[in-house]
Formats: sequence, C-alpha cells, structure tokens
Amino acid sequence: MAAENALKSKEVSAMIKQGFISDQTLSFSPSRSTNSKTLSSPPPFSPAAAAPTQQLTRPTQSQTLYEMMSDEQHRDAKHSDRNLHQKVHKLLETAPFRNPNWGGLVSGDVRLTVVAKDGFRVSMDVHKSVLASKSRFFAEKLRKDRGVSHCVEISDCDDVEVYVETVVLMYCEDLKKRLMGEEVSRVLGLLKVSAALMFDEGIASCLEYLEAVPWSEEEEEKVKSQLSELQLHDSASDQVLLRVSSEPSTSARADEILSRLLTGVLQAKDDRARREMKTLISRLLREDAANDGNRLDVSKETLYNLCHRCLSSLVLCLSEATGMDEKRDRGVLMAEIAREADNMQWIVDIMVDKKMGEDFVKLWADQKELAVLHSKIPTMYRHEISRITAQLCIAIGSRHLLVPKDTRFSLLSTWLEALYEDFGWMRRASRSVDKKLVEEGLSQTILTLPLHQQQAIMLNWFDRFLNKGDDCPNIQKAFEVWWRRAFIKHVAEQENHRLQITVCDYPS
Repeated sequence: MAAENALKSKEVSAMIKQGFISDQTLSFSPSRSTNSKTLSSPPPFSPAAAAPTQQLTRPTQSQTLYEMMSDEQHRDAKHSDRNLHQKVHKLLETAPFRNPNWGGLVSGDVRLTVVAKDGFRVSMDVHKSVLASKSRFFAEKLRKDRGVSHCVEISDCDDVEVYVETVVLMYCEDLKKRLMGEEVSRVLGLLKVSAALMFDEGIASCLEYLEAVPWSEEEEEKVKSQLSELQLHDSASDQVLLRVSSEPSTSARADEILSRLLTGVLQAKDDRARREMKTLISRLLREDAANDGNRLDVSKETLYNLCHRCLSSLVLCLSEATGMDEKRDRGVLMAEIAREADNMQWIVDIMVDKKMGEDFVKLWADQKELAVLHSKIPTMYRHEISRITAQLCIAIGSRHLLVPKDTRFSLLSTWLEALYEDFGWMRRASRSVDKKLVEEGLSQTILTLPLHQQQAIMLNWFDRFLNKGDDCPNIQKAFEVWWRRAFIKHVAEQENHRLQITVCDYPS
C-alpha cells in the first residue's frame, strides 16, 4: 500500500482548461496517505507578494508616444491585477476552510489550486468530504483512494475570484444570505462555475436569486444568453425566464392586447396622459418594426375598426356643430372635434408605418358628407381635420403610400379645397406642423397625376395663391415642373417629332 501511495504521489494533477471543468477525464493526484503528516494550511495570501510594486519613472524625451501609451496600459493592467489579488485575499481571509477546526474537521485533505490565464495562482486546502457532498463532479472523482489526500489544479481559469467564491459557497449553510446584494453579472459567473462543478445547491441558489432581483436591460440580455448557453433544463431556470418570455397563448393574443391599448388611448379622459401614451406606444411600435420586422403585429382589421370609430365620431360631432341647436356648449363640442381628428392622425401614422394605409386613402377620399360638414364649421375649430389630408399627401409624396391615380385624384378633389382654407390656421395653431413638409408632400402628390389633372389643379392654385398669399400652401416648385412638362418639353418633343418625319420623307 505504501509503495502504491508513493507511486501515486508522483502523478501529475490534471489540468482543467477554461476554468470551468469541461474535461470529464479529470484525475486527482494522491500526495500522501492518512498516516502521513497532514498538509499545513497555505500561508496567508499577500497581495503585495503576488503583485510586486512597479517602479514608476517619468517618461524621458527619448520615449515615443507609443511607448508612453504602452507604459500607461501596463500600469493599468498592474493596477487591475492588484485589485483582483486583494479581492481574492479578502475572500480567503474569511473562508470557512481556513479555520482549522471548522465543522470539527482537521485541516483540509485536498489542496485545490486555481491558475489564471496570466499565471496568477491561488491554493486552498479544502475538505474532501465537503466537495464530495456538495458537488456531484467531485463526488465522482474523489470516490476512490479513501484516506488519501489529493492535489487538484485547475488551469487557464477565466475568473479566479469567482472560482474561489464558488468553493466558499460549498461551505455556507445559507447561500441565499451570502448572495444577497450581489451584482447580476457576478451571480451569473457563480452559476456558470456551479453548473460546471455540478454544485446543485449553488445552481438552485443562483437561479432563485436571479428570479427575485430586478435586471437592467443589459443584464437581461446577459441572463438570457447565459441560461441559453448552459441549457440547464431546470424548472427553476424556466421560472427565471418567465419575465422575458411569454406563453404561446399570450403571443397569439398580441393583437387583442394592442387593440385594447390603442382603444384605451383613444378614449382617455386625461389629455396629458393620452398624449404621453400616444408618444410611448408609437415609439415602441416603431422600435419593434425596426428591430424585429413587426413582431408585435397589430392587424389591419383592428386599425381600420378604430378608424371607422373615429370617423363616426367626427361625423356626429360636426353634425351637432352645424345644427341650430345650441343645447351643447360650442367650445366643448369643438374640443371633441379636435380630439377625434387628433386620434385619427395617430391611427393613420401607425398604419403608414406598418404599410397598411393604402385603403385608408380611398376611405378618406370617399368622405363627401364629412367634407361638406367640414366646410360649414369655423376654420379655427376644424383645421385639425385638414391635417389628416396633409398627412396623407406627405406619405404619398415620400413614397410611403402607393395608391392608384384615381384614388389620388379623388383625395384631392374631396379635400384639397379644405386644405387650402385651413392651411393658415394649421401652421399658426400647431408647432408640430412643418409647413415645408406639407407643401412638398402636396406638390409631389399633384405631380403624380396625369398632366391634364395637374393643369386644372395648378390653375386653381395660381388664382388662390394670388389672393391668399401665405395662408395658401406655396407650391411654386410644382407649378414650375408642370409648366415645363406642359409647354417647354411638350414643344421640344413636337419639334423632334416633326424633324424625324422630315428626315424620313427626304428623297434618297
């Protein structure tokens, strides 16, 4: 037996790459038998000894800028090393296995050494009985050679401090208390090492902690990535992810939930809260469309149902406003008109963003009754309705709405006169109206029509602009384009055509 133990004492301990024990062929090197002299505890860890102080010197004139930067980086690295060594020293100072009489056990019978990639080494005298009872990995590797002490070395460790703390956790009775207040990234590191060591209690405690504490958005991504990488297949792991994942039934109800949110905003009683929620939901929908291709898909049917609801409310409000009955307060009624028009603008914005607005252009062009009622309301109360027309022209002019020419012409036939009349109030009453943007959108929409329709609109605008000035949209650039198309280019084409005929008829 003595000869066998002597032979074992010469074995080289296995090296565990990456610091997370991925090599299941790990072997341990017995160093002595039970009747030999026990290993003494390692001397107190000294950060000063582990990281000798670097003597700093003033940069000389002969130093290049690159050399000076390299020196600075070297000093920063040394400073980081000293911090790490100090943290490890603090952990070891209070580690339970440093107490010779911990749990009635004598000094450790396993010397565990953790080696960082930069060569920094930490040795711990720990107890085989603790490692075997807490870690299924160690239980498997230490079940042989009873009564024999072992030396275990783990090399190329990513984070020595986390590894040491994981060993310390194996000695703690209340892991929950020990973890309290830790950073999420720190606990994720402990979880990774615990999973590698098959330290089930450590895994459970880390998952319980992660499930209970709040995460920042950055931490959320780290948690999802780490749990996906570890693939623990544990109900506790699923509980952690419940806050960031939904059941299929919830996902299928996304349209129903979004419909409820949109309806809630449209019916909100507090105007300030309504404006804030409009802005928030619009931003979230745009972010979703940009990041994940409309994952939160609100259906076209839902949006058009909301549009019809707003249209019905507008017709009702305008009908009441044009009647002779003065039972209702006129100011309140006009506020309702502005509110419903604002609601409609918001839904149209969402439809345009989601590329679902083509059918609405036809729907809005067909609102002949609403357009007639609109003309009977004082401009100061109705101008918000004309913003819907401007909104559609901007979308058409910027190529975000593709509608047939008949629909484009119908839109302008129904609402262009109202837009002319309300333009002055629109730009004065609302800071959010971009005069140039409206004029550009209107110009481009007109120029998409057949030339004879452009001519009718341009001649009408010419007369109106001369009489209204700034209270009428300035679409001079569109006028110039129409002029060139109708006269200069047309004449040039006719001349070219006659020239071609002459050439063809010239006798050879």
